[in-house]
Amino acid sequence: MTKPSNSIDTTRRNVVKGGAAVAVIAVAPGITLRTLEANAAVKGPIGPVTNAKRWGMLIDANAPEGVWDLAIDACKTEQGWGVPAKDANPSTDPQWIRKVSIKDPKTGAKATLPVMCQHCANPPCVDVCPTGASMKRADGIVLVDKHICIGCRYCMMACPYSARSFVHEDVSGQKPYMPRGKGTVESCTFCVHRVDRGRKPACVEALNKAGSNAIMFGDLNDPKSDIARAVAKFITRRIRSDLGVEPGIHYRGI
Repeated sequence: MTKPSNSIDTTRRNVVKGGAAVAVIAVAPGITLRTLEANAAVKGPIGPVTNAKRWGMLIDANAPEGVWDLAIDACKTEQGWGVPAKDANPSTDPQWIRKVSIKDPKTGAKATLPVMCQHCANPPCVDVCPTGASMKRADGIVLVDKHICIGCRYCMMACPYSARSFVHEDVSGQKPYMPRGKGTVESCTFCVHRVDRGRKPACVEALNKAGSNAIMFGDLNDPKSDIARAVAKFITRRIRSDLGVEPGIHYRGI
């Protein structure tokens, strides 16, 4: 006898419910991922995660376009999302960070800037997620818990920045700190595994090593931080600020 269609959903919900209590879950042979909770339970050398910090970025759109390629390559290497297969559909390519060209219709001025998850204070992706896989930590970092993501892609439709992508095929070259899986959604994590250890995201560090400050990263809540001082000094904009989602990424020169 054929099972009712809702039996699959019930099973998946039970799996999610049962797996939520497990601290470390095997994702692939030899790879595990500690569940990232959106509360103060996450600790690192810089202390527990609290809302005292608000991690963010300031991106200078006036920087030479070549620095964005450097940032993208650093992200690929760090997170292991690599290069899509030759026969892959460009519309399904990973979207952790991508270059976007813009033009002022009045003056004709052009600029190229990187767009990634904007780590919103009020993330629409979190609101629509039926399992809680899309979540925001107390310090403003927005993440996807791969263990309970069911691949419904509601978050992709809700994101006004097209900053998330779906893993359509089997993946390889996974990192122990960032396992990836077919059938799940992924996006920029601000290199949370680095941030929790007092380091900068890979893209920022790569640019700094090349002598560029085109991307600044830091605590927006700390008035003494470099990024907070820069945001207070320069005129900056946030993409689609009219939506009220309060992105954590600011841009100069747009």
